[in-house]
Amino acid sequence: FFENVDEQFELQRGLNNCFAYDLVPDVAICEAALRAARRIDDYATAVRVFEALKIKVDKPSQYEDYLQALKPVMDELGVQTKEELGF
Repeated sequence: FFENVDEQFELQRGLNNCFAYDLVPDVAICEAALRAARRIDDYATAVRVFEALKIKVDKPSQYEDYLQALKPVMDELGVQTKEELGF
C-alpha cells in the first residue's frame, strides 16, 4: 500500500488502517510507511509512526525491538523518535 502513496492524506489513511486493529504492524509495514512519509516530505508523520508503535505494543521491550529493527532505515532517512528530538 505505502509504495503507491503520493500525498499526506493517503499516508495517514493507511496508517490509521494499520493501527486500528488489535495487532501491531509488522516491521516491513512500518518501514514502508516511514519511506512513504519521507518520500512525500512528511517528517512529522514519520515520527508519529514511532509514537503509535510505542502505544500499540504490550511491553517496552517490544518497542525497543522495533527501534532496533528499524534503526538502519531511521538512519538512512534521517528520522528520529520524539524522545530523540527532545520531546
